[in-house]
Amino acid sequence: MVNTLTGTYVSTGPWKADIFKGKVAFVTGGAGTICRVQTEALLLLGCKAAIVGRNKEKTESAAKEMDELTTSPGSVLPISGIDVREFEQMEKAVKLTVERFGKIDFVIAGAAGNFIAPFEQLSANAFKSVVSIDLLGSFNTAKACLPQLKLNKGSILFVSATFHYYGVPFQSHVGAAKAGIDALSNALAVELGVSGIRSNCIAPGAIEGTEGMSKLSGPATKDQMVAKIPLQRLGSTRDIADSTVFLFSDAAKYVTGTVQIVDGGMWHLGTHFGREMYPQSLFLEENAKL
Repeated sequence: MVNTLTGTYVSTGPWKADIFKGKVAFVTGGAGTICRVQTEALLLLGCKAAIVGRNKEKTESAAKEMDELTTSPGSVLPISGIDVREFEQMEKAVKLTVERFGKIDFVIAGAAGNFIAPFEQLSANAFKSVVSIDLLGSFNTAKACLPQLKLNKGSILFVSATFHYYGVPFQSHVGAAKAGIDALSNALAVELGVSGIRSNCIAPGAIEGTEGMSKLSGPATKDQMVAKIPLQRLGSTRDIADSTVFLFSDAAKYVTGTVQIVDGGMWHLGTHFGREMYPQSLFLEENAKL
């Protein structure tokens, strides 16, 4: 089942209708579970959006479904066949967005790749692939959108994680990439702030019903995960959507260079994906070599 928002998002939430009317968002990874719901929240509050991805069928299908949430047909532009690792392709996507909607105000750099992999089994190519998609892709997104961000005094939001706040087993590739994203966002907040551009990160935790949870939770049950989260529940995509709306809204117009952690306090306890397999799986691997 696709985890999405509904038309009741505005009527049951804290946000005023149409606060983003006249705004345009550019979203990489917009057909994915988290970035899709981030985009849906913006759309339901009056924004228009371009979602960028590699898979044509997935991107166009998501755009069609998302467009049905709006009262203005054609509010979502699918741009497929785009690899965030290729700067020229990102420039093309930006050009198509501006041709369609006239400008870009908000940018979500959300394209990402991840999997569980012990360092000893992690190939150089696999490490490079994750860093290229997550970190280089974020750089290319920001760089390609920069002229529009400067023109419209826009805001960029990088999708990060909490994998680098402490040693997380089996996530060295993603931890390195996300640490780089945080550093990139901080640098842009300082450099681009003089142009009126805000740069922030959002770091989701254990979000129920997402691709990340299905790939990374391992043998841990829902009850086991919840027991290690101070707020005693898994996060929802709406939690991410609400934080996204805040960071793009005028309520955060003096907020830049921050990382908004949305994980129910989970990272403070040093619990995360892979912990349920550590260290037993590593011992098994070592014993298998004897």
